Amino acid sequence: MKQFLLRHIKSFCQDTSGSVIVEFIIATPFLFWSFMASYVYFQGYQQSASNLKAAYTISDLISRETSDINDAYVDSMVNLFDLMTRTPSNSSMRITVIRWDQPDERYYVNWSANRGFPADLTDDNVSDLAARLPNMPDNEIVILVETNNEFEPLFKIGLTDVNLENFVFTRPRFVDQIKWSDA
Repeated sequence: MKQFLLRHIKSFCQDTSGSVIVEFIIATPFLFWSFMASYVYFQGYQQSASNLKAAYTISDLISRETSDINDAYVDSMVNLFDLMTRTPSNSSMRITVIRWDQPDERYYVNWSANRGFPADLTDDNVSDLAARLPNMPDNEIVILVETNNEFEPLFKIGLTDVNLENFVFTRPRFVDQIKWSDA
């Protein structure tokens, strides 16, 4: 009996005849999944890159501004971000102007505008970001643009929703400081 089973298993393993349709049916799900996975990962990288480019664009626009910034201006920057990224998920943005004070050895917030983040940056909580901010000379100003957006994969291939965060800082270009106006 043992010899009989071993002989049939050996002949099965050595048999090279087969049907292409069976191989096609076995391979098709893997092939289909790999195409979907490639599309989802490409879409994720594309959204991540467009979010980063939009954040840099907004940071650059604000750095070139010579007049005061107000709520309407910040709202238009959020709209611009949404137009540039073209994502279906809700996006959030926080624009903050930060100053380094060398004698105190700390960062101070000149102003902060928040659209969708849990809280504004203040003098008290800006120290939480100190490790991510650049080294600056005394009284140097930087514009910090933080954006947040969620990537939702089109197909469920094992990838969960990914939170895309950007942290971009730029120096003002044409003025010493970007001012906030309540008007």
